[in-house]
Amino acid sequence: MSELYDFSKVKEYKLYTVLTPLAKAVCKTVQKCTYVGTENIPKKGGFILACNHQSSFDPIALGGSGKRVIHFMAKEELFENKALGIFITHLNAFPVVRGKGDMTAITHAEQILQNGWVLGIFPEGTRSEDYAPKRAKSGVALIAKQTGADVLPVSIYTDEEYKRGTRLTVRFGTLIKNEEFGFTEEGKSRELKEASRRIMDEITKLWEEGHCKK
Repeated sequence: MSELYDFSKVKEYKLYTVLTPLAKAVCKTVQKCTYVGTENIPKKGGFILACNHQSSFDPIALGGSGKRVIHFMAKEELFENKALGIFITHLNAFPVVRGKGDMTAITHAEQILQNGWVLGIFPEGTRSEDYAPKRAKSGVALIAKQTGADVLPVSIYTDEEYKRGTRLTVRFGTLIKNEEFGFTEEGKSRELKEASRRIMDEITKLWEEGHCKK
């Protein structure tokens, strides 16, 4: 993992901000994104942004809201190509080994939140082939528990094949305060499962609202 990414430092790169206007333009003109509930995005402070996952375009769709810089947790395979790895690193992404309880990535995520930055996570851990939200892995709840961070549920909705020009509705929900999860110091696995389910349930409710009525 050390060969793919330098976990010794936590940075917020300028390239993300530089490219945000381009991302907004692409989301508006090419991908036809409609944003709902952006007033729910905290203007400052660290929190976890948790969203369902359908396409590699999802981070751009979320960043296209233009409200906050987002540090995305991304699958480590994307960093195996050195040029791509450098590029997405400068877009504030960092790698995680999926399905193995990657504590290096989780510790890095905690540092991002402690800096007052936004951590972007796709709790399902992989893309949904039929575009409907699926069960969440426990990683998002584990990070929320260890950092005390609040969680902002978000959904990306489409009722057709997700491709260039597909209409998307990005809906931001109400912030889930960390104390609502009822985490205890003993930290039983049941707590993480219930918190993960709560987060994904909120995302699914947003997704089920469908497209914004224009």
